Amino acid sequence: SLPDLDLLHDPEDELLCANLMDLVQATLGRAPLGAKRCSRLLVPAQLLAQVRTELLRLACSEPCGLRGALLDLCVEHGKACHDVGHIAVDPAVVPTFQLTLVLRLDSRLWPKIQGLFTSGPAFTPLKLSTGFRVIKKKLYSSEQLLIEEC
Repeated sequence: SLPDLDLLHDPEDELLCANLMDLVQATLGRAPLGAKRCSRLLVPAQLLAQVRTELLRLACSEPCGLRGALLDLCVEHGKACHDVGHIAVDPAVVPTFQLTLVLRLDSRLWPKIQGLFTSGPAFTPLKLSTGFRVIKKKLYSSEQLLIEEC
């Protein structure tokens, strides 16, 4: 039988993850996606809820839980992937695993953002899609990468 997921529930990780989601949202809000243009990423609430659930699920089997995570934030733009931030969930803990969160821009906005990397100042709000990918890499073993597509 499958283990009861409530047994794996850690109240400390829940609080830590809520704070982490605030930090993720703030990091994405100031993410530089173009050298010449200012842009702001709009993060749907549904996306944050899905990411939170996935991060907690991936952390439950780790020795230090979510506290042992390094989180890399990336935004996929066409075929390119832009690095927008790195977060040590608990800087006082030696990291045991690395999560790379790959978010996608809402593809319905493509015509509006084609000029994002062209010259000239402008402010462009960009909305993220609710789809994402998480890549988990254990830092203490040689296990293969785990890639979750949501």
